[in-house]
Amino acid sequence: MFCIYVGMEEAKKIVTPLSEDAVWRLRAGDRVLISGKIYSARDIAHKRLCAAIDAGEELPFELSGSVVYFVGPTPARQGAVIGAAGPTTSSRMDGFSPKLLESGLKGMIGKGYRGDCVRKALKKYCAVHFATIGGAGALLSRHIVSSKVIAYDDLGPEAVRQMEVEDFPAVVAYDCYGGSVYDKEKKQ
Repeated sequence: MFCIYVGMEEAKKIVTPLSEDAVWRLRAGDRVLISGKIYSARDIAHKRLCAAIDAGEELPFELSGSVVYFVGPTPARQGAVIGAAGPTTSSRMDGFSPKLLESGLKGMIGKGYRGDCVRKALKKYCAVHFATIGGAGALLSRHIVSSKVIAYDDLGPEAVRQMEVEDFPAVVAYDCYGGSVYDKEKKQ
């Protein structure tokens, strides 16, 4: 089984919020360790965020430079910050991601492929998509040092959370130049 930490000793350390300069330095296949604030959001939260943008309403967090993790964590054990926090399938957010990128979002974390509309938006708006390993939610939760619900608490585990992460392991799956780790994989 693939170990999430293999090769991480050579990983690039990045801090949120992401600047365009930081995004430009990332290439598909780069291993990264992310530290700083990130936000959780899945399907319904994405739909609500996009509806708020369309209505000209204030969002629950500043999109500019932000990173959104496609996760709906399990309940925390007693004394833990968060439960298992593994990624959900990224393509489920494809219909919403371009609008969020246009509004300033700089990074997304999930698992699996992204559609052409997202890949084009990543190039157009200078953003990046990170992948992390599904099935490793318990390990990934160790990198989340704080978590609080900031919006849509009626969605339960899928509410929007502000999370502080330290050295959260991921790989640049799609970069702002049109590169894809999945394209490299197909060639090999």
